[in-house]
Formats: sequence, structure tokens, C-alpha cells
Amino acid sequence: MNTTMDYYNTNAYEYSALTMNSDMSQSRQRFLSYLPNRARILDAGCGSGRDAKAFMVQGYMVTALDGSVAMCQVAEKFIGQPVLHMSFGEIEFKEEFDGIWACASLLHVPKADMERILNKLRQALVPDGVIYASFKYGEGERTVDGRFFNYYDDNSLSVQFESCGFHVIETFVTEDVRDGRNGEIWVNIIGRK
Repeated sequence: MNTTMDYYNTNAYEYSALTMNSDMSQSRQRFLSYLPNRARILDAGCGSGRDAKAFMVQGYMVTALDGSVAMCQVAEKFIGQPVLHMSFGEIEFKEEFDGIWACASLLHVPKADMERILNKLRQALVPDGVIYASFKYGEGERTVDGRFFNYYDDNSLSVQFESCGFHVIETFVTEDVRDGRNGEIWVNIIGRK
């Protein structure tokens, strides 16, 4: 994770510029359809703050966190509120959130640590709370340009979440919405505590 955080600390502004306008509205709306109005949402690995801001505009109460100091600074300026500098391993919330949004963030967690991290996120949810997460489609783990990634397909992702006590509501495959990333495939999951 250190080289991954080094990447985001070094490239925070460039990365934010590349992802800020990516249209995640369809995935956000699928996630929100399972939440009550004015739900409390944890944006876990918020990056630029793009999705946190979109949720806030829609009237949701958002807590944003990121493991990169530089990304936290970028996100704080964008969303106009503090962003917690915290790794997934440092999360200690207990039944505080109706929903957790982990868009393209848990893919940086080694598979050997995934059960521990998912259990922390599960504890952060209220009973019947909902989690969304997205991963690059595939299998295995690898480091690309200094960043660590894990890969899942629909089945392996469902098995991973179910083994941590989540009821999988749905999985769905999407194409990368960033400019110049045509053909890259993502697997998305929505699960309930």
C-alpha cells in the first residue's frame, strides 16, 4: 500500500483532473435506490471527492476519507468540508452509516487483507446498511505503474463479500467511464449487512 499511497500523494492533482468528470451517476443511483432519504454515507477512498460532492448535493450526509494526504487536501477543497486521512485498516466506526460507497478504492487492498477490511466496513454499517464497491474485472493481483490492484469477476467478488457476512443484492459489469479508457471493464457489487 505504501507505493500506492506514494503514487496518489505525488499525482493527486493530475489524478483528480482525470477522474473528476467521470460520470458515475448510474452506479450512484443504483446504490442510492437501496438507501433512505438523507442517509448517512461513508465515502471510503473518496479520491477527488467527486462522488461525495454528488451525494451531498442530493441531500445526503457524507463522511469522506482517503488514505492519501494529498487526495484528502484535494477533496476537502472540492467538497467544502474536512476529509478524514485514514487507511481502511484504521476504520473503527460502529453502526454509524446507512451506506458505504467504495468506488475503485478497495481494489488497492491485498486479497489476504480483504476479509479483515470488509469486516471493518460491515461493522461501520447500521443493521441492513448497504455497501457498494467496484473493482477492475479479472483475476489475481498485480502492481501497475506503482499502484497495487486486486481483480475480481462477478462470482469471486460475490463469494468474497458473502464470506464476510454480506447479502449480495446485485453485481453488474460496467465499462470504464474515464476518457480514453474504452474497453476497460469493471465489476460492481451492492451488498447488504
